[in-house]
Amino acid sequence: MRVALFVTCLVDLVRPSVGFAAVKLLEQAGCEVVVPLAQTCCGQPAYNNGDKKTAVRLARQVVDTLYIYDHIVIPSGSCGGMLKVHYPELLKDEPDYGSKAAELAGRCYELTSFLVDVLKFDSLDAAYDGQLTYHDSCSSLRELGIKQQPRHLLGNINGCQLNEIADTESCCGFGGTFCVKYPAISTRMVDDKVNNIKKSGADTLVAADLGCLLNITGRIKRLGLPIKVFHVAEVLAGMAQGPGIGEDEST
Repeated sequence: MRVALFVTCLVDLVRPSVGFAAVKLLEQAGCEVVVPLAQTCCGQPAYNNGDKKTAVRLARQVVDTLYIYDHIVIPSGSCGGMLKVHYPELLKDEPDYGSKAAELAGRCYELTSFLVDVLKFDSLDAAYDGQLTYHDSCSSLRELGIKQQPRHLLGNINGCQLNEIADTESCCGFGGTFCVKYPAISTRMVDDKVNNIKKSGADTLVAADLGCLLNITGRIKRLGLPIKVFHVAEVLAGMAQGPGIGEDEST
């Protein structure tokens, strides 16, 4: 099975190891993985801020780049939601793109959903000695309906104990530019999230959206808490042995 990996901007610029982990997992599951070089931002920041012209231009580019592939896998619920949920509406009146966007949407999958729902894959060659807790991002949960898939995979990792946090489905306060426009509200929301992580007794936080992880990590570090943070792909691929998100990779 030939799969295109849509890397996402944050993975590319902030945490490339997530992309490598995604490739490793897909190859373990028997896929031939292609990373199209022409891929760009999915247009979500522009779309969420009302810049439809820019969002449409970027969406066209993504559709042109990915349309030829049988399956498109995305290690991000928010970018996955953009391609799968919002592209068909955004491009519905665009000549030559409306039908393509709708068809492409049916071939787009968030990484853990693709592994579990499509490939039925859970033979993970990974171990993690620690107590994890999982954060459900709003886009993964509410737009894509993903909840049990990452938990199913984490449950197959040797040595891993999963501690659920209270109010796990609540937003972390990131919301893209929401945290910039409404910093006081965002800070209160992420404080609630971090307090629940502490109460769970977990020493490691994982999630499938790097935006959420960066937001929560920032608060964890400012509070001086000894909690490691990884993208779920890094843990599932056995690549969570080095520095976590927000840690100095030189140490």
